[in-house]
Amino acid sequence: MSGLVLQIALNLLLAWGAGALIGFERSYNGRAAGFRTHALVGLAAASVLLISYVPAVSPGFGATNRLDPTRLAQGVMTGIGFLGAGVIFKEGVSVQGLTTAASIWATAAVGMLFGLNMPWEGAMTLLGVMLTLTLMRWVESVFPWRVYAMVVFRFQIGHAPTEPALVKMLAEHDVDLDEVSYRLTEGGEIFEYQGFVETRRKHALHDLAERLKSTPGLVEYDLSRISK
Repeated sequence: MSGLVLQIALNLLLAWGAGALIGFERSYNGRAAGFRTHALVGLAAASVLLISYVPAVSPGFGATNRLDPTRLAQGVMTGIGFLGAGVIFKEGVSVQGLTTAASIWATAAVGMLFGLNMPWEGAMTLLGVMLTLTLMRWVESVFPWRVYAMVVFRFQIGHAPTEPALVKMLAEHDVDLDEVSYRLTEGGEIFEYQGFVETRRKHALHDLAERLKSTPGLVEYDLSRISK
């Protein structure tokens, strides 16, 4: 029995370490659910799955009463779903925290693999998670992506450009305007364009914002990056 207890202790240690490693990456990148949260998730997931070993380590608990690991795993993943939802929040028109929620879910899966005494499977899953969080972050930074933003431009009525002139100015920064709507506010003093813009250049919105600061007649503008 002592050998089994040592194996269980090792499995818990591996699950705890794996969760801590994933959490370190999240903490390093400034996420609220970081080092300690992920370490606890990995440890707890492994602990729950280790309950299926109870007949072997607890006297008087017959083998016929062995708990089903698949049901335990289902319960863990359901609970982790609520925890993951807690780190997802809406900021303006964008949704934040999805990657951290996914990393918590993955940490639970890694912990369960170690808890089921599947160290190689757990290690391979851990490697996949870490490569996703680190290597793919670099890939995202160099890969060309479409960037979308919701835009609002508010001009003094006497200085408001025509739509073709506005489109031309945006095109100079590799930004395309789409789904345009119009509004006249403040007693006819302010003319407003609303719509969506798209660009394939990483710093296009930053460059556009700098240009807008010196645009004559522009009272206010809003560039809110979104997922689309």
